[in-house]
Amino acid sequence: MSEIEREAMDYDVVIVGAGPSGLSAAIRLKQLDPELNVVVLEKGSEVGAHIVSGAVMDPAGLEALIPDWKERGAPLRTKVKRDEFYVLGEGGGIRLPNMMMPPLMDNHHCYIVSLANVCRWMAEQAEELGVEIFPGMACSELVYGENGEVRGVVAGEFGKNADGTPGPGYEPGMVLNGKYVFISEGVRGSLAKEIIAKYALDADCDVPKFGLGMKEIWEIDPAKHREGTVTHTMGWPLGSNAGGGSFIYHMEKNQVCVGFVVHLNYANPYLFPYMEFQRFKHHPMVADLLKGGKRVAYGARAISEGGFQSIPKSAFPGGVLLGCSAGLINVPRIKGIHNAMHSGKAAAEAAFAAIGAGRGGDELADYDDALRTGPVGQDLKPVRNVKPLWSKFGLVGGLTLGGLDMWLGSKTGWNPFGTMSHGKTDAAATRDAREFRPIDYPKPDGVLSFDRLTNVSFAMTNHEESQPCHLKLADPDVPVKVDLGKYAGPSARYCPAGVYEFVEEEGKQPRFVINFQNCVHCKTCDIKDPAQNITWTVPQGGDGPNYPNM
Repeated sequence: MSEIEREAMDYDVVIVGAGPSGLSAAIRLKQLDPELNVVVLEKGSEVGAHIVSGAVMDPAGLEALIPDWKERGAPLRTKVKRDEFYVLGEGGGIRLPNMMMPPLMDNHHCYIVSLANVCRWMAEQAEELGVEIFPGMACSELVYGENGEVRGVVAGEFGKNADGTPGPGYEPGMVLNGKYVFISEGVRGSLAKEIIAKYALDADCDVPKFGLGMKEIWEIDPAKHREGTVTHTMGWPLGSNAGGGSFIYHMEKNQVCVGFVVHLNYANPYLFPYMEFQRFKHHPMVADLLKGGKRVAYGARAISEGGFQSIPKSAFPGGVLLGCSAGLINVPRIKGIHNAMHSGKAAAEAAFAAIGAGRGGDELADYDDALRTGPVGQDLKPVRNVKPLWSKFGLVGGLTLGGLDMWLGSKTGWNPFGTMSHGKTDAAATRDAREFRPIDYPKPDGVLSFDRLTNVSFAMTNHEESQPCHLKLADPDVPVKVDLGKYAGPSARYCPAGVYEFVEEEGKQPRFVINFQNCVHCKTCDIKDPAQNITWTVPQGGDGPNYPNM
């Protein structure tokens, strides 16, 4: 811990992040023992402000946590009525019959939701039980105990100057100590990254894998709206350039979620994920749906795609990793909310038992076991080869072999391909620009497709400009010498918010500029940067996007 003097508060359990996993843990802890002191720290300006997800939600996790969620008014109102799956070409597409899809892909028992609003509702349930929730409290530092265990976090530090020194209105924040600290920051959180490295939690698992998910909410012509319809596509416009696909979910009130996911293991540094998304909306099927409508929100975030074999050891001295911090998304189902809730519930039960036995600051091994053998492991294990097969054999081969492996795995518990490895990290998958040609993307028309900065304004993101840049460079020379020199500057393209740019002035060396005010906290840069020179950290609390109902 730094030499700055800070006040301290002690809790039984400190939870970092008010997403579905952290809130589930808080609720379950208070269900088990109303006398436990539980605090949830959220870096967003309010609960839900930094939450963005598709989302079609399997209610299994919520059923296990709050069986009477319907009576309590949970915002799960749009039940899936129709499932569609297309493989697209540039001018059309082929719909795959639902009977071809494994039963686990059926969405008819699921709900189209705003995960941000689900989390807001869950926060209300937690507070009714006595959980303390503090939004606008970014956790910027871990606090370690005498035996090397995680003892707590530093939260609520404000007012630093751009150079990192205390400004005139500096507030040092507080230390919040816990018998256990739950890390539920979402994908690639800065504290989880530090913990995984410090305790070598990934020593016995495969490399993590990720995708970049981008989403817009549109209000469309009521005549075209089909509430409860779920559409997924693969193929165009990505083709052989990258894995990925789209989702279109018809919510209530004539709104649709239009989203696009690009797997971040693509090799071509000229690929521009955001522009692939914008181009996708000009496909005849999508353009016809959106014509006459208007976009009302935009957001982006990285998605964990490693699956079962990439789950690190989830318990460490003094705490656990929850939800996307552990990488619990089911890739073929494009679902992780239920697993996040299951993980929070399991962690709470393990901590409750440990605290009741007079323990604290040790490893909750029971949680790690429950994660791998309980509902989460049972969900992820049968589909563990879908992602590596897609990466190895492409769309057609991966879809065929992955479907076979998934069918047999879910029906019999036996996967013919065993457990496949992912191979390289997404950063290492990027190849030299000299092996490729630049990709010519159509200019956004301002009707169906939009430039990044215009769309970012719909994320309502904001960062106090006088604070230190929260995107840290290990070596400030690397972006120009390596990123630009060898890879043609992919950071200017892989960021979905236009944070990075290379400014060229006549007679001068190009300058690397970080527009951190644009950041929507997707963390793609931390994942995809070929030199692994960029580290995403938290800005001061409350800064970042302000998503209304993503």
